[in-house]
Amino acid sequence: MAESQAAEKKQAIFKVDLKWCKGCEICVAFCPKNCLEMEGGKVKVARPEDCIKCNLCELRCPDFAITVE
Repeated sequence: MAESQAAEKKQAIFKVDLKWCKGCEICVAFCPKNCLEMEGGKVKVARPEDCIKCNLCELRCPDFAITVE
């Protein structure tokens, strides 16, 4: 049963519009699994496999620069 549950879990797909990201780090601060990091003043998806799809990064981004599928 554990194998079927693992097979059902799909990795989150992040879309980050770097033109809209102003580097405020709010998404990084709210991510409970530390999936996001800052690089060069912009957000970077560092560990998408750890994402639990809570969508806090998407909901808290003031510039609508992140979407999670």
